[in-house]
Amino acid sequence: MALCGAGLSAGSGLPTFRGAGGMWRNYEATMLATPEAFEEDPGLVWQFYSMRRHMALAAKPNAAHFALAELARRKGDDGGFRTLTQNVDGLSVRANHPPETIDYLHGHLLDIKCSNQNCDYNVQDLRDPIIPELAVPLARQSLARRAPGPEQSAIAEGLGKLVYDESAPLQHVARERIPKCPKCNNLLRPGVVWFGEMLDEDMLTSIDRWIDSGVDLCIVIGTSGNVEPAASYAPHIRQRGGKVAIVDLDVSAGGWWGGKEAFDWVFEGDASKIVPELLRPLIGEITIPENSDAAEA
Repeated sequence: MALCGAGLSAGSGLPTFRGAGGMWRNYEATMLATPEAFEEDPGLVWQFYSMRRHMALAAKPNAAHFALAELARRKGDDGGFRTLTQNVDGLSVRANHPPETIDYLHGHLLDIKCSNQNCDYNVQDLRDPIIPELAVPLARQSLARRAPGPEQSAIAEGLGKLVYDESAPLQHVARERIPKCPKCNNLLRPGVVWFGEMLDEDMLTSIDRWIDSGVDLCIVIGTSGNVEPAASYAPHIRQRGGKVAIVDLDVSAGGWWGGKEAFDWVFEGDASKIVPELLRPLIGEITIPENSDAAEA
């Protein structure tokens, strides 16, 4: 099993906004990812997510996304491999990860759904921006112009900032300008799971049953272990006799109880480089399709 977090996509240039202290402008990112924040100022929340949508659309899957997708093709058909991802950026989809072998715990950033819990309206929307008022102020550089050399992985978390101008003042977006649901006329919102919201019960039940059937190896990739229920999966697997490895830039900075001792193997560094190497005995060399928009190594 692979348990993935924001660090998987850091090598593609997307910031992690990890935990308390992860800032966007002068706002703590986690405080904007709540139903309460949306109710108070939907325009501000949409500005934050419009920036994230813009960056996700500009980013490219990296070698780790493709490695996991290849492992899923080789091992996933018979239930031998499953990926649980907390990422909402859509990069696993664009790496052609088989959909039947991956669970998107926190939804999809590029989906838009109704804010009314009793309404089932939910569609993919790739417009950037979805309304003119949410256009991202662009900087001169882009994700395609990344810093070369060994320092690249060290600044991976900051690369996404190159696609928008953070110094440009935020313009107020009025509530009445937020798109409305065509079914019930309530405000539309990003198709992600916010803090305080329930995850899909059927998905969680399926995951629990699959884990209880026996997982011999769990690879934790780029997640700090601060958010449930994902944080409980790896310790549960280890308690049942499975082995757990972690790939992350800084394992000690996460919220894993026991720190590095919580894992059988620890690999610190850029997941986009380490994961393909770890999986090479199972999948061989990763061949990225010529027509792919994969991130440069």
